Amino acid sequence: MSLRWDKYIWSVRLAKTRSQASEALSKGKIKINHSNSKPSKEPKVGDTIQISHNSAIFSYKVIQLLDRRVGAKLAVDYIIDTTPIEEIEKLKTYQLAQQNYRSNGSGKPSKKDRRDIDEYQSDWE
Repeated sequence: MSLRWDKYIWSVRLAKTRSQASEALSKGKIKINHSNSKPSKEPKVGDTIQISHNSAIFSYKVIQLLDRRVGAKLAVDYIIDTTPIEEIEKLKTYQLAQQNYRSNGSGKPSKKDRRDIDEYQSDWE
């Protein structure tokens, strides 16, 4: 069975579309075995996937290969979440800080607000 990383990541529902998975792999937001990988490389059982999301890095381990997209409940049969609790807490803290910065419904951010948000986010990366 011939399989590509972008198709595997899409199949186990780590990305909404295959093109998003391919783009994230190309840009280095998704790393395979702690290094950048092309979307066309073939996955192997035991490989690790690190996905960078905001300030947290989520880790998964491949336990089985598949040739088609499966439902969310069945995806856990093909991949194991090995993300440390500290990374999950880091994401929750980041999201809470974002919610507290601007109240919901306060309108479009001004240029100054946008610069402040960008400066704040750069501290998390």
